[in-house]
Amino acid sequence: MNFKNVTKTQLMLLVITLIYLIIYTFLYLGRKNYEFLVYIGVVILFLIIISFLHFKYNFTTGVLAGLSIWGFLHMSGGYFKVGDGVLYSYWIFPFLRYDMFVHAFGFGFATLLSYYMIRNYIDYKKVKWISFSIFLVLIGIGIGGFNEIIEFILVIKLPETGVGGYNNTMGDMVFNTIGAIIAVVYLNVKKRV
Repeated sequence: MNFKNVTKTQLMLLVITLIYLIIYTFLYLGRKNYEFLVYIGVVILFLIIISFLHFKYNFTTGVLAGLSIWGFLHMSGGYFKVGDGVLYSYWIFPFLRYDMFVHAFGFGFATLLSYYMIRNYIDYKKVKWISFSIFLVLIGIGIGGFNEIIEFILVIKLPETGVGGYNNTMGDMVFNTIGAIIAVVYLNVKKRV
């Protein structure tokens, strides 16, 4: 492993992420919220995978920070009470619920992470950027679909979850797609700058 790829800022991000995961583990244990305890396990699994992948792909600090913030937003969304529900059900604007924002934010950064994993395998002289952009959006949608499968398994296995029904799942997929599109637009603008 090449530890030269890890900056002090990135190491600090890792420590902060581990700290909030430990804190939320105790908070969710206190509430006996097994759904979010599973999510913490999933986040830890992906944290380990992304950490190992970082040695090979050298992700930017911005992408790693975005993923860490996404984890924090996700853990906060299920914990904090707002009115009769939790933060996840809170409407930030009349057209945007906190859950929608977290999905767009998170899967936008997941799409960026995917870009950094495949960029070295692309010959930019041969690939059409529009085709590559569509490919990246589809990767982001696929990662979002995997997230929905995890939620579906929890709905089947746990007696009570806050996942919601079909409309929630499809809304999540829409905002996962929006996040992936925003990430690809950002990459297109960055490419031209």
